[in-house]
Amino acid sequence: MDLPPITTAPRPGTPAAMEREDPRTWEAARSFEASFIAEMLKASGLNAMPEGFGGGAGEEAFSSYLTQEYADIMSERGGFGLAERIFESLKLSEQGR
Repeated sequence: MDLPPITTAPRPGTPAAMEREDPRTWEAARSFEASFIAEMLKASGLNAMPEGFGGGAGEEAFSSYLTQEYADIMSERGGFGLAERIFESLKLSEQGR
């Protein structure tokens, strides 16, 4: 029985393969997905200051950073698959030049 060779190369079409193929384009796509997720989290009311209790201006100023950090972590851990689609779209538009 012949088994395929063991390889450390990422499977094609996976985020790791996309990052290896074109790191700058992959980071742009992942960053866009993180921004999209952050906007969705803001709209959901995550980190909204509760009425009558809060940390004042400091909490209000830094809650957006926390929301963005949540979004970055979500995107790095797979996100919604939006980064993969954006990456492929960017690569297709680059080939069309």
